[in-house]
Amino acid sequence: MSPEYFIARRYLFSRRKFNFISIISLISIVGVTIGVAALIIVLSVFNGFGNKVTGILISFDPHIRIEATGNNKLTDYSSIQKKIQDAGIKASTPYTLNKGMIANARNNEVIMIKGVEEKDAGNVSGVKDAVKFGKFDLSDYGEFGGIVLGYSLMNKIKTRPGDTLTLLSPSGLESSLTQFVDPRSQKFIITGVYDSDNKDYDGNYAYISLKRSQDLFQLDDKVNGVEMRLDNINDSEKEKEKIIKALGDNFKVSTWYDLHEDFYSLLKVERWVAFVILSLIIAVASFNILGSLTMTVIEKKRDIGVLMAMGASDKMITNIFLLEGIFVGITGVITGTILGLGITLAQKYFEFYKLDSTVYKITALPLELRFTDFIYIPLAAMILCYLASLYPSRRAAKLNPVNAIRWE
Repeated sequence: MSPEYFIARRYLFSRRKFNFISIISLISIVGVTIGVAALIIVLSVFNGFGNKVTGILISFDPHIRIEATGNNKLTDYSSIQKKIQDAGIKASTPYTLNKGMIANARNNEVIMIKGVEEKDAGNVSGVKDAVKFGKFDLSDYGEFGGIVLGYSLMNKIKTRPGDTLTLLSPSGLESSLTQFVDPRSQKFIITGVYDSDNKDYDGNYAYISLKRSQDLFQLDDKVNGVEMRLDNINDSEKEKEKIIKALGDNFKVSTWYDLHEDFYSLLKVERWVAFVILSLIIAVASFNILGSLTMTVIEKKRDIGVLMAMGASDKMITNIFLLEGIFVGITGVITGTILGLGITLAQKYFEFYKLDSTVYKITALPLELRFTDFIYIPLAAMILCYLASLYPSRRAAKLNPVNAIRWE
């Protein structure tokens, strides 16, 4: 055991009386503990909500989407699918996505109408698995086509599976207004209703067959793009680069992350803001460390003088008080980490903090622990504690040993 370590431990843990400096040191440990625990808990909540939303999105969205640049449409999408298959991606399908109006005898709503190949839709999206009523059937029934609605949209237009409705297209709307002819429309029968746990999708999207969508929106044989799903979603960026290389720069290739980049950017900013704000708790505790060490240096001035007279170097004196501050930091970090981990695990497995299931799709506050949080949070806390210990440690090393002993 080094002399610096032995003396620092004696100063911190072996005081004969419980004085004001001891109280400040205890407050410093409590402050670091609360700060570290709060950071672990709050970031775990962000992780839990982020992963919950990501799970909902990627279970419904494609992993990669290819579109033409600008407002153009894809024409030779079969050759694009062939290149995608050559790149090793098997699940792909063309789609159309256009704004239209859905109407029945009672209500009408402007929605997004998506045309897909029924046989391939389940390979690139989780919409088939999300169907709660009826089935995902887009085949024709005489003059009626099959349509699948979101649960919220079904409630908005006050309809149910088996009812008929009309889709109106804005294509040719200008000519219909000037020539007094009916806008393009098609009749459909509701064959299924899906619930994706996403109000945006459930309330604004309807699915019809690709052929009927191309006819309704006068697309001929064109589509809006091609969607695909990978065996491993973590390969999205790597596969995106391969697709861009295979297709060239005339196409827009987006991963599941790109499709919701605004949401993930906001989530990242919120995480950093929470990290910075809660780090202020640790920063305040660090100032307490600075104050307690400064008063310890004043209190132990005679001891410092004696050590210097015995041959202790400036580095040794600095290390003694630096180690004392680090001991406070380590104690707070370890205690805070255990406390944060315990509360997070308790919520994860026992769900003592409940959420209103009528408002949220989940019954309890979601949390997820990440290994990196247990590295960066304690590291940030230790850096703050180390910086707070530097000034009083160097001040102790600059004391004049003669004056320190003479006036004590």
